[in-house]
Amino acid sequence: MYFESKGKDEVTYDAIVVGSGISGGWAAKELSEKGLKTLMLERGRKVKHGEYPTANLEPWEVPNNGELTEEELKDYEKQKRTGYTINEYAKHWWVKDTEQPYAEVKPFDWIRGYHLGGRSLLWGRQSYRWSPMDFEGNAKEGVAIPWPMSYDELAPWYDYVEQFAGISGQNEGLAQLPDGKFQPAMEMNCVELKVKDGIAKNFDDRMMTIGRAANLTQPIGSRGSCQFRNRCVRGCPYGAYFSSLASTLPAAEVTGNLTIVSNAIVTTVLFDDETQKATGVRVKDTNTLEEKEFFAKIIFLNASTVGTTSILMQSKSKRFANGMGNDSGELGHNLMDHHFKVGASGTTDEFRDKYTKGRRPNGIYIPRFRNLNAKTKQKNFLRGYGYQGGGGRGGWSKNVKEMSYGEKFKEALTQPGDWSFGLNGFGEMLPYHENRMYLDYEKTDKWGMPTVVFDVEIKENELEMRKDMKIAAVEICEAAGLKNINPYERVYNPGNGIHEMGTARMGSDPKKSVLNKWNQIHAVKNVFITDGSCMTSAACQNPSLTYMALTARAADYAVKELKKQNL
Repeated sequence: MYFESKGKDEVTYDAIVVGSGISGGWAAKELSEKGLKTLMLERGRKVKHGEYPTANLEPWEVPNNGELTEEELKDYEKQKRTGYTINEYAKHWWVKDTEQPYAEVKPFDWIRGYHLGGRSLLWGRQSYRWSPMDFEGNAKEGVAIPWPMSYDELAPWYDYVEQFAGISGQNEGLAQLPDGKFQPAMEMNCVELKVKDGIAKNFDDRMMTIGRAANLTQPIGSRGSCQFRNRCVRGCPYGAYFSSLASTLPAAEVTGNLTIVSNAIVTTVLFDDETQKATGVRVKDTNTLEEKEFFAKIIFLNASTVGTTSILMQSKSKRFANGMGNDSGELGHNLMDHHFKVGASGTTDEFRDKYTKGRRPNGIYIPRFRNLNAKTKQKNFLRGYGYQGGGGRGGWSKNVKEMSYGEKFKEALTQPGDWSFGLNGFGEMLPYHENRMYLDYEKTDKWGMPTVVFDVEIKENELEMRKDMKIAAVEICEAAGLKNINPYERVYNPGNGIHEMGTARMGSDPKKSVLNKWNQIHAVKNVFITDGSCMTSAACQNPSLTYMALTARAADYAVKELKKQNL
């Protein structure tokens, strides 16, 4: 981080964006393209697009087959329990629990990416619109508080971000999963088409489509199309999947209006009691621990749900004794995720003469089919779930445990295994006030920052939903004629879906929410929050596309209000 300054002018910008992940990248792009001198602050190290250290390494080029030693894994005690791979190919994207600890009243899996680009380099890229019923559910069912905006207000912004990001997929004409502006869809394989056909023949309430993924099937500008390597987690040198580094930040930088400062932890949003506005932010250099202040007319907090809420909690003043924007007392509460790790799988002995080509970085999607109308209404739970998954054919690794050798063993290695297919349900989690995060100022991390404590659990509604997620998955496998059907339910900890949201929710009533319909803090109009913390409910679809649309919409509004001198 660069700290020398010749005066306040040198550290004053039109806008400050905190965080460089999916929503932060969009904020930087939109503000810069609209003519604002914009400063982006990233707490992690600088990463350049294309300079991904393991992107092109083959297994034989990596020690220990990519596995970390037991000694190395001691730094990742909580991260390694998540089920996500921490190995030589991707360890540089993971934070160390020994350096950045957190506490849990109940188990919570907090997965972070502290580097330029954030988790936009790591996400699963599934990109689905929310539907009108997702924005209306709270109001109709009397759950939590109503959304202060509708699907129709966001729809043009979905159009906008889909076309820039590049989402491949198939329009299906479903009310619960609105169509979008898609690139050509990826193809299903033979076993997936078998299951799709089985669903169509046996159910009138369910259907299957290819996943809608932020992987290009056609080039956009300097970004190449997907090479079907399925090495996305390492970083894509082709720019074939949407990330801040490949997409939004280059667009922002070409304007000449963007300045990026890395290794800068934002500790506080500065507040002027006289004007009742934020004036800037205080940051800490991660290398020297030196502190500095930057100033701006508007501030976008996009440090991720937990990061943004932590900053607000630390931003105390005479006006905000309990954290900036916390007049409602809701800051840190209503923490949601998507619960999953429940479903079913099966095999088939058909298609012995077929195999797959390439490694498609995408699966199938079965959209929500519960609680859509009177016919699909469930007695035991509200809302619904969708399935993600896919099919494939076993490879040579099936023989690893074989106690054979010689010619017969080598011949066995040339024969693929059976085709299999699996479904994994992703269910909506309701916003419960008691599900929360808060800060421990006594226990600090290596930079002297307070640590986070999580007190979150799924409740009866989610537990009842999980029962149905397993039953319905078996029904689908049976209808498709699969064999060896195996229903499963594994341990799920909140946070493990990596879709944490809701801790600074939007709402019309300042007494019950932190943000208004334009993502502004009710009492601090020049601070906008468009990451997951703003969400009022969770739906069951992956949320990142909605973060993008909300960010573009809020940035457009912010610039217009700034020009009117309302901020």
